[in-house]
Amino acid sequence: MSIISPNEIKRILCIKPRGIGDVVLSTIVLENLQEYFTNSKIDYLTEDFVKPSIDGIPLINKVLTMRKSEFSLRVANRVRKEKYDLIFDLWSNPRTAQITFLSFAKFRVGFNYRGRSYAYNIKVDAGRGEHHSAEHNLELLKALDIKIISKNIYAFVNNKKNEWAKKFISDNFNNAKPLIGIIPSGGWESKRCDAEKWVEICKALKKDLDIQLMIIWGPGDELDAQLISNGLPGSSFLSPETSISEMSALINNCSLIIANDSGPMHISAAFGIPTLGLFGPTDPAKHGPYSKNSDYVIKSDLHCIICNKLICPYNHECMKELPVDEVLIKVKKLLKL
Repeated sequence: MSIISPNEIKRILCIKPRGIGDVVLSTIVLENLQEYFTNSKIDYLTEDFVKPSIDGIPLINKVLTMRKSEFSLRVANRVRKEKYDLIFDLWSNPRTAQITFLSFAKFRVGFNYRGRSYAYNIKVDAGRGEHHSAEHNLELLKALDIKIISKNIYAFVNNKKNEWAKKFISDNFNNAKPLIGIIPSGGWESKRCDAEKWVEICKALKKDLDIQLMIIWGPGDELDAQLISNGLPGSSFLSPETSISEMSALINNCSLIIANDSGPMHISAAFGIPTLGLFGPTDPAKHGPYSKNSDYVIKSDLHCIICNKLICPYNHECMKELPVDEVLIKVKKLLKL
């Protein structure tokens, strides 16, 4: 039996500040919370730049935001004014622990990491890396004996952006052919597949399949996007620079997405778009695209694979030696060709 009666909870806050992929994966809690706390409203606290990815999901009542450098007490004051009954600190880092503690919520649930347990009156012992990072969020719910009835994740794209993307694609592509979105984004340097390898992958796809390619990019991806486009003269289409909302809309209207381990990869999976992740320094078993119609490619025989290093100390072999034939096989499977 849960130590919290569902009837006494009216307002819930989930805290997950960043990055975009982590926040999208954390939405795995939403259906489960809604089913258990049937009379409650669920809010989210994230950093400003993440808000467009989840603000508008019907299961979320409101998205509060904070700046990365904002003083924790100031954030906690805003949270405290909302008078939450229950807070789930899905991040449980030193800063979110402070915010949770200073919220004065009656029930404060978080991971029992060293130096942070003071913040929570319901502590959960669950080691990092023991589950897929989406399912790790569910450990906080299990501590309250909340039945897990769903493992769906969510992302949001508004109708206006979605209609823009449909028109953009209709104006530039043949709607009768599959459209594959190529996304070179990546939060770490080592997670980003090299432009030369992207070109090799795209040429193999074009040679073997009757498909179209769109390179989708946002701030920070300029160089890779242009290099990939330059390597595929007449064989691909380079999108304009996109915001996260515009990128989400383009993703939502593709037949398949190929992406590095990144926020856009997780958004694609949340939309139910067939998604293929390219992996090297991170573990796809824990960070791979989280949907039934997704897969990943990794050069698993490297001595240094899944190193979790931000910058490769070698020659980025994990990406430069990715097996292109395996990419092709898995693309065909995901597209059911």
